[in-house]
Amino acid sequence: MSVQSNLIRPMLLAGSAFVALGITMPAVAQEATIDQDQAEIIIVTGTRDANRTPFDTLAPVDLLSDETLDAVVSADVGDKLARTLPSFNIQRLPAADGLAFVRPATLRGLSPDQTLVLVNGKRYHRSALLGSRGSQAPDLNSFPGFAVKRVEVLRDGASAQYGSDAIAGVINFILDDQPGLDAYAQYSEYFEGDGDKYQIGLQGGLALGERGSIVLTWEYADTAATSRTRQRRDAIALQEARPDLAIPNPVQRWGQPETSTVRAAVNAHYEFADAAEFYVFGTLADGEGVTDFNWRNPTTTRSVFADTTVFPGFNFNQVFPTGFTPQFGTQFDDYQVAAGLRGGISDSLTYDLSVSAGRSRINYTIDDTVNASLGPLSPTSFYLGRLGQREFNINADFVYTLDLSNGSPLNIAFGAERRKETYFVRAGDAASYAVGPGAVAGLSPNSNGFPGFSDSQAGEWSQTSYAGYIDIEWTPIEILTLGAAGRYEDFSEFGDTFDYKLSGRIEPVPGLALRATYSTGFRAPTPGQLNTSSTSQGLDTVTLQIFTRGRLSPKDPIAVALGAVPLQPEESDNLSAGLAFKSGGLTASLDLYEVNVDGRFGQSSNFVVPAGVPNPLRFTRVNYFTNDFDTRTRGVDAVIAYGAPVGPGNLTVSVAYNYNETKVVGGASTTIANDTQRRIFEERLPQHNAVAAFVYDLGVAAFNLRGRYYGPWTDSSGNAVGDIFQDFGSVVLVDASLTARLGEHFDLTVGVENLFDTYPDEATFQANRGLIYSRNAPYDTDGGLYYARLGLRF
Repeated sequence: MSVQSNLIRPMLLAGSAFVALGITMPAVAQEATIDQDQAEIIIVTGTRDANRTPFDTLAPVDLLSDETLDAVVSADVGDKLARTLPSFNIQRLPAADGLAFVRPATLRGLSPDQTLVLVNGKRYHRSALLGSRGSQAPDLNSFPGFAVKRVEVLRDGASAQYGSDAIAGVINFILDDQPGLDAYAQYSEYFEGDGDKYQIGLQGGLALGERGSIVLTWEYADTAATSRTRQRRDAIALQEARPDLAIPNPVQRWGQPETSTVRAAVNAHYEFADAAEFYVFGTLADGEGVTDFNWRNPTTTRSVFADTTVFPGFNFNQVFPTGFTPQFGTQFDDYQVAAGLRGGISDSLTYDLSVSAGRSRINYTIDDTVNASLGPLSPTSFYLGRLGQREFNINADFVYTLDLSNGSPLNIAFGAERRKETYFVRAGDAASYAVGPGAVAGLSPNSNGFPGFSDSQAGEWSQTSYAGYIDIEWTPIEILTLGAAGRYEDFSEFGDTFDYKLSGRIEPVPGLALRATYSTGFRAPTPGQLNTSSTSQGLDTVTLQIFTRGRLSPKDPIAVALGAVPLQPEESDNLSAGLAFKSGGLTASLDLYEVNVDGRFGQSSNFVVPAGVPNPLRFTRVNYFTNDFDTRTRGVDAVIAYGAPVGPGNLTVSVAYNYNETKVVGGASTTIANDTQRRIFEERLPQHNAVAAFVYDLGVAAFNLRGRYYGPWTDSSGNAVGDIFQDFGSVVLVDASLTARLGEHFDLTVGVENLFDTYPDEATFQANRGLIYSRNAPYDTDGGLYYARLGLRF
């Protein structure tokens, strides 16, 4: 919690390939140089040496302050990171089932679950949702951003230090632990007059004498839906043919969902004795949302609106004469809690003993729809079931400093971990997955839009792992630091693995450092990926017909009949090299990297269910999870920033750039049969991303101008058969804000994101269903947004 009010300024920490756009409000203008206090913060991610500053790290670590996160309008932490880290992307994905609410985020273009997320250095649990291409990552947007003191982002492989998932890097949220009071109220709305959002946050911290503190945070956000939609062509034709009907315009909405979320956090510690400090921290989230699905045209959706002999005299035209647009809803609750004891056994040995538990639970509903196979007995609202993820970790971590007579001490960290993951699925209403009597006449079974989880899909599955590690750092001479780490881990479901990491840093002259790392890594398949299946429906963009697709477990009898084999861990090797420079007000860094991943998870091609194989859920097409791809990712991170006094204030200019290229180099994706998945892996995200900032700070006021560049990328239609691709050009978005201090404790910020109301190219292959801009875009496609934020700090 900062004791300063909000004034936007950039901060580049030497050795980091990132410019953090912070918000502070000093009483008087300061010199436009790097804040010495920030530059000397001890980094705790990617190292267990208690003396590492950002410039000293062996691998690039980005440091984002709480002011940086507060500067972004969105209440979602994923959006905040994506606005400020060029190598970090997040997609909006409207009307994409659960992904409309649990949005996939990627670091360096790798899969969402190939980035490890920590809170105060402890593993954060996964979301219950299995996303596209099989990923199961933490839901960043369930995390209360207002509770964060800073974020450390390690852009380097770290499986040898932290275990599974740390292939692309590590994101570590450090919770606020300082006494004081902090509050804000914010309102925002798009230029189009929709998507209005109300946000309120309150944080209070109390000192527990001189031995500890407790900080409580509460945050609420309520967001209205947006719509960037044209009326569907078939809806226009129906209205012309049937002027007696009042066809809604538009019949379905493409845009952000309507959501309401409460987030909270607690962070406390108390030192009972010099060698024993108790700590406990946790986060909590509860929310709900709703989004549109594809409109069902009453004249062409024959699987619903058809006369049959099974139900004589009945047609769903009698219930929905203008068709229907299913309303897909979610209700989720999420918690994470950790507690432990830490301290120093001696001057050379410290310990940290902890337990942590987390849970993600998601309930789904769907309204304004039917199970057509049930005919007139069909409900129009359904409970679809529940997904859940539980995790329980036990950790014992130690650091021993070995004094060497001929050099600096040898820092030896070692420890052990036990981790248990449990995934569960609870069935929905029987009507949501029923195959009724009308199915024999061609009427579709299941709740239309999203079939519920059936009894056969429900269940509970667990996986337990045990690990031990050692992590050594040593500075044999003043200019040279070396590191080595190794970790052995054994999983109950597939066996064991060993990974290692080697690091080095040399500073030949003060202010200029060269660094390099090489590491191996892995990501273990989760119980959810190993055992579960799901059913989804989509709209073919050519035929406008509904298709029902099954994503099957590799163990499912249909998948086995099609050639599925058990999942194995993804394995990686990561090589990076770079330099960091600092001199007065000038800072710069450049890092090159290559990440090779073998056996990446993907989805197989879509298959017709073979004749003779039972198909109780009436799948039109099916696919299954598989170790389908070997990929190579190469890239560059570069940053330069300079600050100096100009006139009555301070000027800071900074530019951060990321180049990232992924190529499929082996696996089943090299065959024509799965060329679609290959192109998605290689082209779905921009290769070039950049952020530039211009800040002028007068002390009592500040002006911030920020530009965001997203390079070309390629999208796909997602059709069950005959996928269609479209190339999209680059986009530049400009943000501006003005902050003023109002007395000692208040500040007011007014600003605009996407100042010039810029929109990307239109998604021509999606026009049939009314969508204007691609729902897979790596940036917001709702146009300009204005906002006002009032802050209070004591």
